[in-house]
Amino acid sequence: MRSSRRHPLFVPALLCALAVLAAQPTVAEGDGGDPGISTQVARLYEDASVATRQYEAGRRDAEAQRGRAERTEWLLTRERQEIAVLHQDLGRIARAQYRQGGGLPYTAQILFAQDPDDLMRGQRAVWRADLAVANAVAKSRRAEDRLAADEAKAQAQWQALEKRSGELAEIKRTIDAKLDEARSVLQSRADASVAAGACRGAVRLDQPPLDSTRAWVAPVETYELSAGFGSGGERWAHRHTGQDFAVPIGTPVRAVGAGRVVKVSCGGAFGIEVVVEHPGGYYTQYAHLAAVAVDQGQRVSTGQWIGQSGTSGNSTGPHLHFEVRVTPELGSAIDPVPWLAEHGVDV
Repeated sequence: MRSSRRHPLFVPALLCALAVLAAQPTVAEGDGGDPGISTQVARLYEDASVATRQYEAGRRDAEAQRGRAERTEWLLTRERQEIAVLHQDLGRIARAQYRQGGGLPYTAQILFAQDPDDLMRGQRAVWRADLAVANAVAKSRRAEDRLAADEAKAQAQWQALEKRSGELAEIKRTIDAKLDEARSVLQSRADASVAAGACRGAVRLDQPPLDSTRAWVAPVETYELSAGFGSGGERWAHRHTGQDFAVPIGTPVRAVGAGRVVKVSCGGAFGIEVVVEHPGGYYTQYAHLAAVAVDQGQRVSTGQWIGQSGTSGNSTGPHLHFEVRVTPELGSAIDPVPWLAEHGVDV
């Protein structure tokens, strides 16, 4: 059964997409070739993660704005109804004046008054009628002004939101396109190294800040679990010897714990691989990589980037093949999931 777990990525502040694409790499890969493709992939990978997070935040804002817009539209509908009622009131007042005057204006009624009481009543009637009309007209105008302002505000909010969403989507598309291109170059070089049976040399990636409070971590930060330990498959001679983490090409791969690199290999079924020895007699293997970022004999810290995932060797698609062994060699693997759990890492 396919399971998944999402973890937040460590990401730096979002770089402008154009600046990222135009910037010259500051770190070169080993053994010549076009320098910095691994570094470029790593940086674009992180920028794509930031862009995706901002795009998703923008999408959530759009959903929230849609809810507010629906509420605003409901209020605008009520305002329109209130204005219609006010217009009806004006018509009712006018009709009432006509009926009360017997077809004569209130001024004519005063002129034809027979006694002072009739005159006073006529004056009060005129005053009340004028006041009612003035209030109704003023209220109607205020409601109409408020409706026009609310409609303009709602329209402006929608236009701003659509513009921002479009900008975020374009940034994401630009970074994703460049990342796909860079990943393709990175993987083609990995395939060439595997075919030649010789590694190109360690790349020097800009390392993330390490969490000194954690002794053990998962080998990648964001992933989906695919083939598990002991599962069957036509691409394995017997049973699957590790746990696969489905991740895109170029994903930074971390040392799950502190230790020493005892093997860096670039040939065979595992493609490009790294093996790390840990205290206590255990070894971890990271296979099907697109690049390595460590040298054999080098000491590594928990969470340190030791390579980038790929699909080199006997692989059907981008993923990290991760093993826990009791010796550095194939055939001594144990189930890595419960081993990680014993070390406080749930995957």
